[in-house]
Amino acid sequence: MSDRDTELLEKEEILEDGDHERYSHYVKKDKIVSSAVMGNAVIALCGKVWVPSRAPEKFPVCPTCKAIYEKLKP
Repeated sequence: MSDRDTELLEKEEILEDGDHERYSHYVKKDKIVSSAVMGNAVIALCGKVWVPSRAPEKFPVCPTCKAIYEKLKP
C-alpha cells in the first residue's frame, strides 16, 4: 500500500475512559468515497470500524494508525 492509497479520516466520537476515542485515522482513499456516497463504514489501518461524520483536522492522529502508516512508506 502506498501513501497514495490512504488518506486521513476522522473517527466518530465515542468516549470511553476519557478522550482516547477522539482520533483521526488513516483509511484507504477508495473507501472514503464509498463512505461519503453510500454511508458505508470504513476500516482504519488500526482496525477501527466506523462511519465518518466529523472533520479530521479537529482531532489528533491515531498513534497506532500513524505507526502502521510510517512502516508502509517505501
